[in-house]
Amino acid sequence: MTDDQKASAPPLPPVVDRATWQAELDSLLVREKARTREGDAIAAARRRLPIVEVDPATPLVGEHGPVPLLEVFEGRRQLIAYFHMWHDGQPAEGQCEGCTFFTNGVGDLSYLHSRDITYATFCQGPYRESRAYRDFMGWDIPWYSVGADSKDALIAGRWFGMQVCYLRDEENRVYETYWSSGRAAEAWSPSYGLLDITLYGRQEPWEDSPEGWPRTFALGGGQFRLDGRPTAQWARLAAGHRDDIGATTTVSRWDQQDPCH
Repeated sequence: MTDDQKASAPPLPPVVDRATWQAELDSLLVREKARTREGDAIAAARRRLPIVEVDPATPLVGEHGPVPLLEVFEGRRQLIAYFHMWHDGQPAEGQCEGCTFFTNGVGDLSYLHSRDITYATFCQGPYRESRAYRDFMGWDIPWYSVGADSKDALIAGRWFGMQVCYLRDEENRVYETYWSSGRAAEAWSPSYGLLDITLYGRQEPWEDSPEGWPRTFALGGGQFRLDGRPTAQWARLAAGHRDDIGATTTVSRWDQQDPCH
């Protein structure tokens, strides 16, 4: 390593012997276990929340045209929906980097299905363009468009970029049981959990890190973008997938802040 490389390299914490290091880890483990138990307690409280009824006939647009909310359950008892933001007329590179990041973290759904839960994306955009975006990204999750006639019923004064849980009963009534937004979406992506256990963390400016730690990634959407487009898109382009979604403009919005961040 050259002198210039050494000078620009991020600093290191103190180097100690293994016994001292393990003692520090053991002390931290007490706090980690407390956080796990608090998470369990919050989940228990969540299971005791009241619920609110929603119209099972609320229409969405799917692969074969209009479909009622009830059918999105695919016969299962519960439904988790991620409300994906959309920027009308924007090309793939200008679509929501946060929603792209979190949706890209959703993998195999078989375990959810084994627990009688369906997962689906409710997109703010028109079905044709947003479905083309889904296909470009290589996602195979169920995909629906939320039309203007159902937006008020499903959003209810909230916003896209949220997550909603639904339940249907034996008489096919549908209820909303929980919703969250903002950083709650981090549960969608294992990347953040992995970053949090590394020495330098997420490398974002808000983190409480020692002086000199790298803070490379901006907020306002910049943490989810690389070289002007959502980071996850680069692998798709490198694999030869076309990002033409039929957008009507090529103006990028990469430097604007999205309300889902």
